[in-house]
Amino acid sequence: MNYRKLFIVAVALNVALALGAYWIWRSSRPTQSSTSAVEHPPMEGFTVNTPPEGSAPPLTPVELSPERMQSIGVRTGRIEYKTINSDIRATGTVDVDERRVAYVQTRYPGWVKDVLVNATYQFVKKGQPLFTIYSPELVASEQEYLLARTNAQRVGQSSVQDVSSGADTLLRAARDRLLQWNISDSDISKLEASGKTLTDFTFASPVSGYVIERMVLPNGYVQPETRLYTIADLSSVWVNGQVFQEDAGKLKPGVPAEVTVDAYPSRTFHARVEQVLPQIDPSTRTLRVRLAMPNPSLLLKPGMFVNVRLRAPLGRQLFVPASAVLQGGSRQVVFVARGHGSFEPREVQLGTRTDDGFVVLKGLQAGDTVATSANFLIDSESQLQAAAGAYSPPPPGAGTEMSTTAQQVSAELTTDPSPPHKGKSAVQVKLTSADGKPLAGAKVTVRFRMPGMPEMGMAEMNAVAQLNDQGNGTYTGSLELGSGGTWQVSISAEQAGKLVLTKRMNVTATGGM
Repeated sequence: MNYRKLFIVAVALNVALALGAYWIWRSSRPTQSSTSAVEHPPMEGFTVNTPPEGSAPPLTPVELSPERMQSIGVRTGRIEYKTINSDIRATGTVDVDERRVAYVQTRYPGWVKDVLVNATYQFVKKGQPLFTIYSPELVASEQEYLLARTNAQRVGQSSVQDVSSGADTLLRAARDRLLQWNISDSDISKLEASGKTLTDFTFASPVSGYVIERMVLPNGYVQPETRLYTIADLSSVWVNGQVFQEDAGKLKPGVPAEVTVDAYPSRTFHARVEQVLPQIDPSTRTLRVRLAMPNPSLLLKPGMFVNVRLRAPLGRQLFVPASAVLQGGSRQVVFVARGHGSFEPREVQLGTRTDDGFVVLKGLQAGDTVATSANFLIDSESQLQAAAGAYSPPPPGAGTEMSTTAQQVSAELTTDPSPPHKGKSAVQVKLTSADGKPLAGAKVTVRFRMPGMPEMGMAEMNAVAQLNDQGNGTYTGSLELGSGGTWQVSISAEQAGKLVLTKRMNVTATGGM
């Protein structure tokens, strides 16, 4: 019984503690009037635009002070048309020019006796003896020629015209057969001089070049279809470059090329594209480009690995420096300068890449000014501004482009009503020099700017007022604000054509959106 009572008491205490904890938690929650957790209903007329998952982060225009631009190293350049050559670098190999390759074969069967050129890569001249051969068919043709010659000599003085002409016809036919066997005129002259058949015929090289293949062996039997030697003229060679397929459209016959070899670091060989072969290597996804090159000193040897640089002319194209392009995943962005430190992000479509830039296909025009340095920092500020829906301007102060006077002028801004209200408001600026005297005769401009909020479907809003000099350092004007909320305000003053003041601040207007 005692255990049962203790169990009931423990359960009751746990329930009481749970209720007490729940009451304390409810009492500690902020009420509807708490400034830290007020829930605002969605604004009428606006739709929240949530960017699709996986898309690039939104960007918004960025405004930088001259001081800020100098501190992060912003530089700009102009977009213009240029005559562009696309440098294509590739690797390649030296190959034998197939048009300078010859096979050595006999036109009759026979037995090889002596092989006079018996090693590959020996240089042979046209007419140089290669081997000796005995061919029964060739010997029979020689005998026929000698008989026909003897017969022609006997009946050549015959008074019967048909007899002498027939003998001459047989002699010419026998001689033509020897010529068809590839017997030279000098060999026929030796045959005629000796009056005996030549059993061991010496076969001469039909071309000059290097023996790159040898199949003939002593005492071997050969047929007319047997390939005995392969001889290549290496005074001109091919260089086959392997170019990636995305560069295929830039190349055509006649494009100049430079070839370098590690074996000759101080030499550059010049050539031109002879043919772009119509096939992609499926294993490397490269296109073969053939260059024909003279090789008089035989410095380039078949199989040698080389480096190829092709200069493909692209003509006159709209060009943007590579340093101006920010690669952002699936998009390419440049920041276009709009003046007064304002940069607009703009997506562009780019074409061919060169060593120092890109061809512009879409998004820019000749004469546009773009940021060519510090793009990453500008992009970061643009993304932060777009994500936050507001912009915190840099600290007040003039940049290095202002004179010393600019650092000695102060400005006081007042509005009527104060704070300004949505709609029309009067603006007054009081300028004071460093000695406390009013600054007169200045050109004063006041700009109100509210950045756009893409995620809420709101575009950027601007209001500008050129103030009138009322004397005694006072300048007045009016402008119309399109919405309540926090506005970025910049005050600039020029005197005698020089910027003497740049001041930035935030002003909160009333009246709702």
